[in-house]
This record gives sequence, C-alpha cells and structure tokens, in this order.
Amino acid sequence: MSALGRHVLAEFYGCPPEKLNDQAQIRQDMVAAALKAGAEVRETVFHQFSPHGVSGVVVISESHLAIHTWPEYGYAAVDIFTCGQTVDPWVSCDYLKQKLSAQNMTAREIKRGIFDAPLQHKTVVNY
Repeated sequence: MSALGRHVLAEFYGCPPEKLNDQAQIRQDMVAAALKAGAEVRETVFHQFSPHGVSGVVVISESHLAIHTWPEYGYAAVDIFTCGQTVDPWVSCDYLKQKLSAQNMTAREIKRGIFDAPLQHKTVVNY
C-alpha cells in the first residue's frame, strides 16, 4: 500500500493562554515549524478573534499546517498535512508542542490517498 500523504492531528493541552492568543508569534512559530520539517512555505493567513483565540493556516507546497486556539482552555488544535516523501509532519508537530509550551499532547497520524500500487509524487497527468 502506498499513500500520497501523511496527516497528523494533534491536540495540545496546558498551554499558557498568552501564547495561544499571540497571533504574530503563532504565525512565526507555524512558519518555522514548516521550515524545520523541510517544507516550502507558499502563503499564510491568520486571524485574531475577539475577545481571544487565533486561527491560521500555512500553505506549503506539500499541503498545509493549520491551528485553532482556545486560550481560555489552554488548548490548541493543530493539523499538519504533508504529501511526498521529504517532509516529516512529526517534526513540525514536536516543534509546535515545544513552542506553545504544551503540558500534554495527543496526536495521531492518518495516511491520505492510499493506493494498492506504488506512487510517484507529482506525476504528470494529461487530460
């Protein structure tokens, strides 16, 4: 079995509320997490909610990293999806756990685009 991508769904608990409510720092940490894993960053979009909370996405050539924070609960939901063989989503996940000072994390990986045949990433398809 071959998969096009790896999707890590992580839940960070026990994060300091001020870290989860700092849009600029979260954006910087999310971009750094992508780069540390070897991804190529394309775009970022982040939003600061009122009275608190941040949502954001880092679009990478290999897919995306997303975050949604609830500072009032010390909680962040993190989504890291990478395709191809060169970017390890766990590198980004572990980096973000450290940067957000999470006391606890639960995470799981889901394979995406599972096929019975061997895959070549970035195959050219003529329509």
